[in-house]
Amino acid sequence: MDLLLEMFSFTFMIRAVVVGLLVSLCASLLGVSLVLKRYAMIGTGLGNVGFASMVSATAFGLSHLALAISMPVVVVAAFLLLRVSESSKIKGDSAVALISASSLAVGVIIVSQTTGLTLHVCSAMFGSILAMTQADLQLSVGLSIVVLVLFVLFYKQLFAVTYDENFAKATGTRIQVYKSLLAILTAVTVVLGMRMMGALLISSLIIFPALSAIRVCKSFLSVVITSAVISVACFFVGIVLSFGYDLPTGASVVGINLVVFLLLSGVNLLRQGGKI
Repeated sequence: MDLLLEMFSFTFMIRAVVVGLLVSLCASLLGVSLVLKRYAMIGTGLGNVGFASMVSATAFGLSHLALAISMPVVVVAAFLLLRVSESSKIKGDSAVALISASSLAVGVIIVSQTTGLTLHVCSAMFGSILAMTQADLQLSVGLSIVVLVLFVLFYKQLFAVTYDENFAKATGTRIQVYKSLLAILTAVTVVLGMRMMGALLISSLIIFPALSAIRVCKSFLSVVITSAVISVACFFVGIVLSFGYDLPTGASVVGINLVVFLLLSGVNLLRQGGKI
């Protein structure tokens, strides 16, 4: 209790917890659809796009607008990723790898040609709770609420697109619209989470909770709810451990998610009588 009281006595920690919990919730909800559609690594690809755009904004002296500048860039990248994957021979993970590597290369080139970006690069790659400003807090809270509201409103359509696109199309569901919606919501969530988790670790918020929930739940709704609970709980425990033991926030959250995944995998293994 003393640790929590001390932690919440700092304004930057309050901002970090509020944004982190909201982003974790958004990422976990969207992550179920992305994992089931085998698009789990999209977070890494979009994270690298966000890294390149944030570094570019900083290089041009617009670090205070880095989050706002990165948002439309990553959204466009999500659309391109969707289109490239659907309309060419470059599919799924190959499209993600293409955009991811290209964006990372652009970011590295910009860093190599600009001095004084070391701190910003570390923050963009690995995350930093100190990087969260009051303006970032307001933007993150507002956009996170929009993501959650849209997910709830179009839950049935996203469920249909996730499980069977052909059946959804046959029933009149405009699958391209809802796949684009999923891409936009994912892009927004990735950008919001980069401040906390960094470009290299943001995909963990999408992947781990969904995989953990799938190990113990059967229905789509139960997986979504369980994933949300796991994500929020893991983030909170991770940031408390980070504050208490002076650990990197992103790495702490990933570590807790890994422990939960291994525990639930063990539970699932016992339920199946040792069958993997």
